Amino acid sequence: MMTCREKAEEWGISIRAVNQLCKSGKITGAVKNGKSWEIPDDAVRPADGRVSSGKYIKNNATNEKKPLPIGISDYVRAQSEYYYVDKTLLIRDFLDRKTLVSLFTRPRRFGKTLNMDMLRVFFEISDEDTSRYFIDKKIWKCGTKYTEHQGRYPVIFLSFKDVKFDSWEATIEKIAELLQEEFGRHSELKSSKRLEKFEQEYYRKVLEGKANEVELSASLQKLSKMLFEHYGMAPVIIIDEYDTPIQEGYTKDFYDEIISFMRNFFSGGFKDNRYLSYGFLTGILRIAQESIFSGLNNLSVNSVMDEEYDEFFGFTEPEVCGLLEAYGVNDKEEELKAWYDGYLFGNKEIYNPWSVINYISKGCLPQAYWVNTGKNEILDDVLQTANEEITEKLYALLRGEQVVARIDQNVVYRSLAEDPANIYSLLLVAGYLKTTKKELQGDGSWLCQVSIPNREIAAVYKKEILSHLMQIGAIDRTTANRIAESLYAQDLKKLQKGIAEYMNKAISFYDSGTEGFYHGLVLGLIAMMDNQYRIKSNRESGDGRYDISMFPRDRKYPGIIMELKSDKDLNDKKLDDLSVEALNQIDDKRYDEEMLEDGIKNILKLGIAFSGKKVKIRMK
Repeated sequence: MMTCREKAEEWGISIRAVNQLCKSGKITGAVKNGKSWEIPDDAVRPADGRVSSGKYIKNNATNEKKPLPIGISDYVRAQSEYYYVDKTLLIRDFLDRKTLVSLFTRPRRFGKTLNMDMLRVFFEISDEDTSRYFIDKKIWKCGTKYTEHQGRYPVIFLSFKDVKFDSWEATIEKIAELLQEEFGRHSELKSSKRLEKFEQEYYRKVLEGKANEVELSASLQKLSKMLFEHYGMAPVIIIDEYDTPIQEGYTKDFYDEIISFMRNFFSGGFKDNRYLSYGFLTGILRIAQESIFSGLNNLSVNSVMDEEYDEFFGFTEPEVCGLLEAYGVNDKEEELKAWYDGYLFGNKEIYNPWSVINYISKGCLPQAYWVNTGKNEILDDVLQTANEEITEKLYALLRGEQVVARIDQNVVYRSLAEDPANIYSLLLVAGYLKTTKKELQGDGSWLCQVSIPNREIAAVYKKEILSHLMQIGAIDRTTANRIAESLYAQDLKKLQKGIAEYMNKAISFYDSGTEGFYHGLVLGLIAMMDNQYRIKSNRESGDGRYDISMFPRDRKYPGIIMELKSDKDLNDKKLDDLSVEALNQIDDKRYDEEMLEDGIKNILKLGIAFSGKKVKIRMK
């Protein structure tokens, strides 16, 4: 028997990849002994779809040395000019299920638009032979049961991903423009002898941009009927990023108008539409409570919680390993995993595809690529509605902890005001959280353990939560930097001045001032230091529970223990006494025991006392 390391060397792949093959049962005769796998000496490497020793297997031969598809959502171009990760088995799984209308909800930049364009090219009737774009793909190997659908249907394709405007007037104008372009794409209807005169008049009205809002709301149903009459085949309707204009309506105060329009628009296209072969929608949220899909009992929703289609949006681990090997950067696997892995869709571990391809194309420079692709308005809204309990949980997430949350997949933006706890549902579907454990409840919601997926998302949490604490404008980042620097330098005077300056400039934010509030304040101010420190809060050590401990990642920095206390209306003398009491408690309760056991000898102890906006710090 051989170890995973020995087999990895023999096969020319990573140890991690061999472990994954063993876990998935792809290596015949492999058995687990304790925590390690034992593999038969004569075991043959499985055909796992990856490359070996710099040589490409047949499936990936066309990917060699091609550029990475950053921002490419055109399927024909992506699969011919760029490195393409084959997701065509999505077609097989869909045709096996034969669901009339499917809604796929995933975070932004997880390949939704590219997959929808792939479906368009596969199903759509065309003057050219579009089968050539699939002959070398996985779907073509599945047989005629699936390939007979290729190029058979008229297709209506609309993408709302760029419908982002400040007013309803501009939004409906853009939607009218998109419909105008899609009607124009079906120019065969202009002279079709199979259409009634009133249908041709309606077609020309939309094409010339003269249709009003009510007429546009019926356009999906009318266009599908005209295509059916012309071709004798009901069309496939694909709507990409259907909820983008709805999100804009929520943040820009035209929510009622967009909801009213979309309700009629989708109802005509998908509800009881006998001129529909199949329907596909993608988005971030399922907007069910607003009755956009009211009565649409043929709708199948596939979210991040569901196992169906779990591997088709985002990159799986074998796909990422193939990418790394194709570009000769296998040694970056662990770094890439720490930054961009961690999502769990259904039961499948998923990497953020946008960040992965940017990371590799930028010479394996780890940074937050995905969070810079759009505004983090969801986090802004979350932080505006967060109560003290939620804020405490957000800090726990920031420290790398797991928290328990109820996840309702039908949550909508307006429900934030009704129940701020719904923010966890929004954060999960938007890609800011992952589930580590889930249990389905009787009402259809999930009780989950959630955490931050990876270092990339931790970076945006740190940035956004810190900005929230600073009340975005109440204080600039230089104050927070000064506080971090003073901790490094063990400069008590500078530290006290920095915290006091912050509190004095954010007057209205400090009217309450409970100890838990000050606890959160300090955690937020030191959040930017998590690259140098592992920050722990409210943990047991010695004879009690300390408030905050900072364990250095590099032993050239000291360990830091903070004990916080607060009281109302204290004069300077009593405030100083309270800081001494906090400092003495660190020694009395032996809060340094955990650090000492970890081999940290240089420990900085801080007793911090608050009263209103005043602060006093004692150090030793």
